[in-house]
Amino acid sequence: MTETMRAIRADAPGGPEVLRIAELPVPEPGEGELLLRLAATGVNFIDIYRRTGVYPVPFPHVPGSEGAGIVAAVGPGVADWSVGELAATAEGSRTYAEYAIVRADRSTRVPEGVDLLVAAAVPLQGLTAHYLLTSVHPVDRDTTLLVHAGAGGVGLLLIQLAKARGATVLTTVGSTAKGELARAAGADHVLGYDGFEDRVRALTGGAGVDVVYDGVGRATFDGSLRSLRRRGLLALFGAASGPVPPVDPLRLMQGSLVLTRPTMGDFLQTAEERAWRYREVLDAVATGALDVRVGARFALADAADAHRALEGRGTTGKVLLIP
Repeated sequence: MTETMRAIRADAPGGPEVLRIAELPVPEPGEGELLLRLAATGVNFIDIYRRTGVYPVPFPHVPGSEGAGIVAAVGPGVADWSVGELAATAEGSRTYAEYAIVRADRSTRVPEGVDLLVAAAVPLQGLTAHYLLTSVHPVDRDTTLLVHAGAGGVGLLLIQLAKARGATVLTTVGSTAKGELARAAGADHVLGYDGFEDRVRALTGGAGVDVVYDGVGRATFDGSLRSLRRRGLLALFGAASGPVPPVDPLRLMQGSLVLTRPTMGDFLQTAEERAWRYREVLDAVATGALDVRVGARFALADAADAHRALEGRGTTGKVLLIP
């Protein structure tokens, strides 16, 4: 008899209600693959984009790319992993489930002392914060930057990592409680969204910031451009409020601005690059230098509620599903 597992499946694109619990066969690892028994799965906006059809995927669709757990089986050709080891990944697939297949070369060992729930919460958002700060626009003590959604999962990590590099950090938040979280993470200035670009100008003596890290999208894009100094850079890495309409490149003439839309895969191009990013992020977690906030936990069967919470922008830190 084929062993089965519980998983979340969407049979067609749509709202959160399309996410339903299902019994599916436990997959078997192929060449170069691991089978993880998941302790927790990270919930991310990319899962919502795929569920709604903004990012086309085949249906029926089992969401999820992030998670952490115990290696339950090792596929052919994998020599450096063993059953029972702890692994995490931001590059898996079908992780809204009790078991998931991940590529061995796109997984990382969980350092000793790091809880598996934390290990599931940090890969995607931690790697995103790392490539934004080290590669998209390298940050140091001379950098002044603006982070939108400073109490969100990526926002809290960006603030901490930027402050560790000595930068001056401005951030936007949607409530007083979220502002307290951003301040606790180290933000120098915490702003509301209304008229944030004017406050940014005032706080920088009219010059603007060197870089804006914008994962909000439609609602903040125009203000983000107006917040930049001459020759500043806007890194648009998400669209929590919706996609940005087409942009006339002539708008960038107002200060010779730079606009980029980075994606994580382009910053994990080699084994060495992947290992470097995972190592720096997870080592910071293991030593306590980087605090990962798990803001909400949902049972696997309640994946629809997890999506509603994330879409409603009422969450802070990371949202997890617990199988």
